[in-house]
Amino acid sequence: MAKSIVVASGKGGVGKTSIAVNLGLAMARHGRRTVLLDADFGMANAHILIGANPQKFIMDALDGDASMSEVLCDAPHGMKFISGGTGLLEMLNLEKTKRYQAIRMVEELRDQTEVLIADAPAGASDSSVSFVAAADHVVIVLVGEPTSFLDAYSMIKAASLESNVRNFCIVVNMARNAEEARQHFDKFNTTATRFLDVNLTYSGWLPLSEKMRRAVVTRRPIGLDAPDLPENLAFQKISKSILESPRNLHAGIRFFADEEAALAGT
Repeated sequence: MAKSIVVASGKGGVGKTSIAVNLGLAMARHGRRTVLLDADFGMANAHILIGANPQKFIMDALDGDASMSEVLCDAPHGMKFISGGTGLLEMLNLEKTKRYQAIRMVEELRDQTEVLIADAPAGASDSSVSFVAAADHVVIVLVGEPTSFLDAYSMIKAASLESNVRNFCIVVNMARNAEEARQHFDKFNTTATRFLDVNLTYSGWLPLSEKMRRAVVTRRPIGLDAPDLPENLAFQKISKSILESPRNLHAGIRFFADEEAALAGT
């Protein structure tokens, strides 16, 4: 059964898109049929990080000018990629019906997808929460700053109260070491679970890495480098943790919902 993962964050600048890209590459590298959807419609930039030059965008599918298969773009390790489009004014502040249409249209890719990873817009906007609520697994990227804690809490609160999302995976980025990363998670977990009825899974951490920074500048993701690099080993552990984490099963408009309905009827 196809699984869906949404990578989100309470604020920008925490490395969310880089993590989404490299998680996708890590899964594809290990043979999973992986599709990366840049769901930051109108302001998409994941294609920059993977050095892709997409010719079609999600809007082409939404407008009926192309099928979802036709908007797929080839990416490294056999991963497929769907661009949300950049500088497309009609995609900014996309109305709810169009967002839901995009979520439903992913069903067309079910037969060629084992894992869908969607890179959601930063912040707790209606658009972000719509995609978070559509996923089996939700990844929240956290850094050790008070503003990151507050904004991540706001995102989790919105998804929990508005859409009944209960399970979240936390990835701590830009930490100095494993001990510091765990401390950040423990502090955040204590606060979040005190006030919200949610379950947070610590899925791992990533270092404040010059290699990661350089990968963004050169448009060559670190996921293309040797698999035994510390950063790539970390992405493998994180991806395993996410896929093994509790799945969100709430009702609503979700990725691959038709498949769930079919299985429920058997």
